[in-house]
Amino acid sequence: MTQFSLRRFLIDNAAWLGAGVLLTFLSSFGQTFFISVFAGEIRAAFGLSHGAWGGLYSLGTLVSAVVMIWAGGLTDVFRVRVLGPVVLLGLALAALAMALNSWVVLLPAAIFLLRLFGQGMSTHLAMVAMARWFIATRGKALSIASIGYALGEALLPLIFVTAMVFLDWRLLWGVAAVITLLGIPVLTRLLREERTPQSLASAYSATGMHGRHWTRRDALSHPLFWFMTPAVLGPSAFITAFFFHQVHLAEVKGWAHIQLVALFPVYTGVSLLSMFSAGWALDKWGTARMMPYYQLPLALGFVVLGLSTSVMGATIGLILLALTVGANSTLPSAFWAEFYGTRHIGAIKAMATAVMVLGSAIGPGLTGVLIDWGVSLDTQFLWIGIFFLLVCALVHIGVTSAVRTL
Repeated sequence: MTQFSLRRFLIDNAAWLGAGVLLTFLSSFGQTFFISVFAGEIRAAFGLSHGAWGGLYSLGTLVSAVVMIWAGGLTDVFRVRVLGPVVLLGLALAALAMALNSWVVLLPAAIFLLRLFGQGMSTHLAMVAMARWFIATRGKALSIASIGYALGEALLPLIFVTAMVFLDWRLLWGVAAVITLLGIPVLTRLLREERTPQSLASAYSATGMHGRHWTRRDALSHPLFWFMTPAVLGPSAFITAFFFHQVHLAEVKGWAHIQLVALFPVYTGVSLLSMFSAGWALDKWGTARMMPYYQLPLALGFVVLGLSTSVMGATIGLILLALTVGANSTLPSAFWAEFYGTRHIGAIKAMATAVMVLGSAIGPGLTGVLIDWGVSLDTQFLWIGIFFLLVCALVHIGVTSAVRTL
C-alpha cells in the first residue's frame, strides 16, 4: 500500500478504525499488564500469598472465559454501537468495584468483571469488527485497531506506578472507571454511521475453507481448530504470567520495579513494528504462511529471560517477546476469518477468545503455585520456551493440512 493509498484508507475509514483503537485502549483496564501493577498492594490489603492471589485471579478469569463463549456471539447479532457502550459501562463498574471492595471473598467477582468486559469483550468486539468490516485490507485494519492496546500497555503501567507514589491505589481504580465512562460518548460519536452485521452478511461477506461459511459447531468439529488451540492459549497464559508476576520478577532479579516497567515502552514499540509488519504481510501473503513460525521469537524470549540477570538481558528478552506479541495482535483474528469465513466470525472467535481468556486464567495460577512450591520463575521460563517450540510444530501440521482446502 503506497503512502497515498494508506492515507486515503485512514481518511475514508477513520471513524471505524478510531472505534477499534478506543475499544482496545480501554480494554487495558481489564488486562493483566494493568491489574498486575497493583499486585503488591492487593496482596498486602487482603493478606494473600503469590499462590493465593494467582488462584483468585485465575478463578475470576476462568469464569469470564466460560461466559465469553456466550457473550462473544452477541457480536453477530448487535451493532458495535449498541454493544460497545454496554461493554464499557460494565468495565467502568468493574473498575469501581476494585476501588471500593474491601472483602477478599468479592475479589474474584471484581476480577471476573474486569476480565470479561476488559480483556474479553472490549478486545473481542474491536477485533471482530475489523475482521468483518475489512477484507482486502483486513491486516492493516487489525493492526491499526490494536494500536490502542499497545498505547495502553506502553503508557498506563508507567503512569499508574508513578501515580501510586502520590495517590492511594484504590483512588487510581476510580480514575480508571471515570476514563472508561468518558469513552462511551466518544464511541457513540465515532459510530454514528456504522456498518452492521446484517448488512455485512451480503455486502462484505467472505468465505473460508471449501468456499463456505463455517458455523461455530462446524469449526469445533474440524481438526484445525484444535491444532490451533495451544497457539491461542499459550501466549495468553504465559505473557499474562510474565506481567502478573512482574513485581516478584523484579524482586528476585534484584531490580527496582520501576526499572522493569521502564522497559515496557521499548517492548510496546517493537510490538507495534511487528504488528504493522504482520498486518502488511498477511494482506500480501495470507495467514497460512506465517502462523507456524510467528511464535518462535516467543520461545527464544522466555529462554533469554530465564537465563538473564541484567536489565539489558531483560530488554533483549522483552524485544523477542514483543515480536510475537505484535504479530499475535493481527494474525489470529485474520486467520479465523480467512479459514472459516466471516458470516459467523463473532461466534467462532468468541470460542477462540474464551480459549485465550482460559489461558490467562491458567498462566498466573500455575506459575504462582509453582513459585510457592519453590520452582523459580527462571526455571519456569525455560520450560515455557520449550512449550512454544512444540506449539509451532502443531500449528505447522494443522495449517499444512487445511490450506489445501482454501
